Amino acid sequence: MEIQTCIKESFSVIGKEGSTNDGKDFIQRLWNDANSHFHEIAELAKKDEQDNLIGIWGAMSDLSHSFKPWEDYFTKGLYLAGVEVIAGAEAPQGWVKWTIPSYEYLYVKNESSSTFTDVITYLKAKDISLAGAVHDFNCPETGQGYIFFPIRRLM
Repeated sequence: MEIQTCIKESFSVIGKEGSTNDGKDFIQRLWNDANSHFHEIAELAKKDEQDNLIGIWGAMSDLSHSFKPWEDYFTKGLYLAGVEVIAGAEAPQGWVKWTIPSYEYLYVKNESSSTFTDVITYLKAKDISLAGAVHDFNCPETGQGYIFFPIRRLM
């Protein structure tokens, strides 16, 4: 497992929001909803010079929308299945916009079902605390999934 670091300035995601209170498989249901209605927000998506999407995010927050880590050993929280959007974008009806604060992140390729737990174990061993909620990122260009672990909030 290769752990890398980066700084990501504040960014916004428009997507479909759900909660662990919504029951088993709620994340898959959110992605199905977001993907089947993507045309409603496609023009708001942030793109590179070649007109490719910048990022697909499974953004997370605690239940209070404070971008703190999920509670009760990462079993209770909110999830937003969506796409990174242009500055000033407004969420259409039926969609939700989150603006994620600036953080320094550790990030890894999501290569197995144990990747999240492996990194949490690594953080504990190195005495590094999470500064916010963990996020899933899918690179539209390669299809590779990553997990972003915020370790320092930037002001």
